[in-house]
Formats: sequence, C-alpha cells, structure tokens
Amino acid sequence: MTPSELSTLTTLACLIEAGAPKPGNVSPGRPFRDMGYEDFLASAVAIGPELGMAGERSLGATILAAIRATRRWTPANTNLGIVLLFAPVARAARRPGFPGTDLRSVVAAELRETTGEDARLTYAAIREAGPGGLGHAGAEDVAGEPTVSLREAMGLARDRDLIAREYVTDYALTFEVGATAARAARVDGLEWSDVTVETFLRLLAQEPDSLIARKLGRPMAEQIRRQAEQVVAAGGVRTPKGRTALTEFDGGLRDAQNTRNPGTTADLTAAAILVTLVEDGWTIDRSRTARAQ
Repeated sequence: MTPSELSTLTTLACLIEAGAPKPGNVSPGRPFRDMGYEDFLASAVAIGPELGMAGERSLGATILAAIRATRRWTPANTNLGIVLLFAPVARAARRPGFPGTDLRSVVAAELRETTGEDARLTYAAIREAGPGGLGHAGAEDVAGEPTVSLREAMGLARDRDLIAREYVTDYALTFEVGATAARAARVDGLEWSDVTVETFLRLLAQEPDSLIARKLGRPMAEQIRRQAEQVVAAGGVRTPKGRTALTEFDGGLRDAQNTRNPGTTADLTAAAILVTLVEDGWTIDRSRTARAQ
C-alpha cells in the first residue's frame, strides 16, 4: 500500500467515524462544550499524511508526529486514542508482503517489536495531547520516562484502559468484535453511518468503556454497557424500536461535562473501520465476503 493510499484510508476512517451519530459522542450538530465536529474534521485531515508515512519511521515517531499535526489545528484532544490504535495498523499496511498476509498477524508482529524509544515518544505524545481523566499509575506513569518497551508499558495499563489492552491482545476487540460487526453490516447493505453506529454499539455492549470507568467508576461504566446491550437487542439502527432505544440512550449519555461520553469505544470503532477499509476497500464485494463467512 502506498503512502498516499494509506493517508486517504486513515483520513476516511476518521471522517466516517466522526460523522456518524454515535450515542454520547460529538457528531454533526452535536458538539461538546470544548470541541465540535469541525475539530474532528481538522484532526482527520491533519493525521492522514503522518500515518501515510508510517512505513518510513518508527511507531513512536509516527504517533508523536500525528499528535503534533493535530495540535496545529485544534487545541482539543480529539484523537489520541485513534492515533494510538491507527499507528500499528498503518505500519502493518506498509510492511512488505501486505496485502497478501493476514492483517492481524502483521499488526501482532508490529506490537511485538515495539521498543523503549517507541514508549518514550508515545509518552511525549500523550503528554502533548493532554487527555482528561488519565490519572496516575504506580509504575511507568506517563508523567515520567519509561524504562520498558511500549507494549510492556501498555500491558501495565491493560486493566484500566481498553486501548492499552489492544496492544497486548493483538487488537482482539478491534478485529474480533469491531471489524466483524462492521463487515457484517456492510454485507447486509447498511450505509457507512449505520455501519459505524452498529459497530460502536457492539463494542460498547461487549466491554464497559474505560474512559467512563476512569471518570465515574466501573459500576457506572457497566451500567452503560448493559444499556448498549439492550439497544442492540432492540434492533439498533436496523429497526424502528431499536432507533427509538438508540435516541433515548443517546439522551441519557449527554450531560454538561460529558462525563458519560464513551470516548474509548468511539476510538475502537474508528480502528475497526480502518481495519475494514484496509482489508476490504471503500466498496465491498458482498457476494465474496458472504461466501468467506
């Protein structure tokens, strides 16, 4: 895959995800107090060229470059989680032998090869992005300098952050839940907006959002997970009953401080869309994919 193709796909994945009306998240006409849809558009365009060059520099350097590019366009933290998830996929897509090799296995190889320097640069990127609700860790805290590889550092955070967990499970949620849901929705003929919302719901119904858990505690995150599960059971974007449940769910997630924002799930949704685009392309051969299933 060329840098130009990869740049386009990463930008496209961000635009698709940001434009869909995911419950409790920013979308067109539904801003937060500190960021709006336009911030996500600018971020999507900003990181495309940096991720397109992922094959020419290290994982940590790619992450830092993408965050710095974002900061030139918006002061809001719109995409730290997305960048952390996209960068290994982008590097995998540029590796020799891909396409032609299973994408997840190539991503797994990238994650196994992370270094201490990747960790150092990623820590710098996290500090520059300034995410809210990060808290402090007992070991390898991002406020200091890491002494282990990036994958090892992520492993220490796996129980409190779903993105960190992806780094040590070879993207289990992204591939097994997210991309599977996105691909099935595309095969069934759903448009990208509905594909995105359905993927988001499937991911949130699977695991409590770790951003909510850090802000409001695990019980609240689990309560919201069960609500997502109920929306899925009602049909989600596929039925009138499901859409009514979806609207009610969205309303319950919105407050002045955005404390119930399932932001980590949104990041995982974006990663699942990118994986789907890299593996299947912008359009999907529904007959071929259905046979493969």
